[in-house]
Amino acid sequence: MSNKFAAALKKPASQAEPAPAPEASEPAQASKHARPSRKSTKHIGGYFDPMVSRQLREIALAEDSSVQALLGEAIDMLFQSRRKPTIASKPRKS
Repeated sequence: MSNKFAAALKKPASQAEPAPAPEASEPAQASKHARPSRKSTKHIGGYFDPMVSRQLREIALAEDSSVQALLGEAIDMLFQSRRKPTIASKPRKS
């Protein structure tokens, strides 16, 4: 038995070498948490002070809206100010 092989057997599972990544040609499996409403969409995010999140949630609650709807509205306002089509808060096609 080679020293390298013997050393690998003595390593705890937490230190074992990771399995090779799947090849790019293999089809991606859908997560068991995948939501149909997110099909054909792309996540956009950023990191902000926790008070930004809190204030956004407060506005959503006060307006009986959602944070996502408010973000869509804000993105559309940005697009409009840059003379781009306002496409973020339009309903998605199912």
